[in-house]
Amino acid sequence: MGRGWSTLALVVILGGLVGYIYFVDSKQEVGGSAAKEKPFGTLQADDIEEVQVKSADGETTHLQKAEGKWKVVEPVKADADTSELTTIASSLATLEIQRVVDENASDLKQYGLEPSRLDVGFRSKGQKDLKHLQIGEKTPTGNELYARFPDQKRVFLVSSFLDTTFNKNTFALRDRRILLFDRNMVDGLELTSGATKTTLAKSGSEWRLVSPLSVRADFAAVEGALERLSSTQMQGIVDPEGKDLAKYGLTKPTGTINVKAGSSNATLTLGSTDNALLFARDASRPMVFTIAPVLKDDVIRTVADFRRKDLFDGRAFTATKAEFKRGAETITLEKSKGKDSVDVWKAGGKDVDSAKADDLLSKVTGLRAASFEDQPNASLKSPALVVTVTYAENKTETVTFGRMGTDVFASRSDEPGTAKVEGMGLDEVMKGIDAVK
Repeated sequence: MGRGWSTLALVVILGGLVGYIYFVDSKQEVGGSAAKEKPFGTLQADDIEEVQVKSADGETTHLQKAEGKWKVVEPVKADADTSELTTIASSLATLEIQRVVDENASDLKQYGLEPSRLDVGFRSKGQKDLKHLQIGEKTPTGNELYARFPDQKRVFLVSSFLDTTFNKNTFALRDRRILLFDRNMVDGLELTSGATKTTLAKSGSEWRLVSPLSVRADFAAVEGALERLSSTQMQGIVDPEGKDLAKYGLTKPTGTINVKAGSSNATLTLGSTDNALLFARDASRPMVFTIAPVLKDDVIRTVADFRRKDLFDGRAFTATKAEFKRGAETITLEKSKGKDSVDVWKAGGKDVDSAKADDLLSKVTGLRAASFEDQPNASLKSPALVVTVTYAENKTETVTFGRMGTDVFASRSDEPGTAKVEGMGLDEVMKGIDAVK
């Protein structure tokens, strides 16, 4: 009988559990849970004009927006990090209460709210006083944060990601860019390290090395250096007023980076290193700050690093004529319109297999320098091949190739020095010439 009563009891409990689940589920809204409360109503992020943040380390930062630009006004005066302030304003405008923990909390300390770990105040257009959101500790699961408003005893939960959004000290909220310039306006770059100075200039969309050599520059290399420079942030500020530049090696800089944009200049001077950090200073601001030392090598690179590696500027599909001189032999390919306005290649007045001609031009214009030498190589006095390619609008490029043992060298008619080229590349070009003969 005991076993029968146990079974019956289990059935009753199970039935009650199923009924409870059904009852709870029946109360849920179709398609998900009820809409969460937005305590700041229809607040728009763009309407926020003032923000005050007290971080977990106790530092309070006061910021204001004027003419669409955020500024730190206390405890220092400085430009603010626009992206940080945009995120804070957006997070306030979209804030949702996940769940109310206690409508009338008597012990706020257990939630980390007396005193609050974080305090974020803000004022929007038309308001006189700041509204505050106080944030405490994370819940035991770590998914949410306890929070409250100062004029209420209610404790509620907000998403835990807001901890990284709001827990910012003054340094994190200020503009930490090491050099201020408009990437779209840059037309010059001067890099100095010791006695070596490299100058680059931009004309239209192309970069050129001006000194110590006048040669084509690698667009990606120059733009990469500028991107690195514009995206690098300070690691810390060691001398806000810049009163002792000699202490940081800035009276005799180890490097100088000068970015030009028309008549304006932005100059970064690099000093000595200490504890794996490099001291630096923007000439337009007094402060001395620290950056990662790798920046110097990433930006102040060698002339060879900045030189364009492509031997030809043009590409096969834009070529209209190509002349190949190999010893006493000269082969000239010319593009013309055939039937139905289809492009065809001819050599000596005869049609040439277009696929083979295109393949040859692709191999030629795809040749790149592996390294550079300052002086002309002796092999170029008796060239293995001279290639002249003409493109639309009659732009012409000539490159001479020479061999010395297994090494291949090349030089452009409009640039000094010599490029060392991969030998297999030239071998493939030679095969391509034979294929179109």
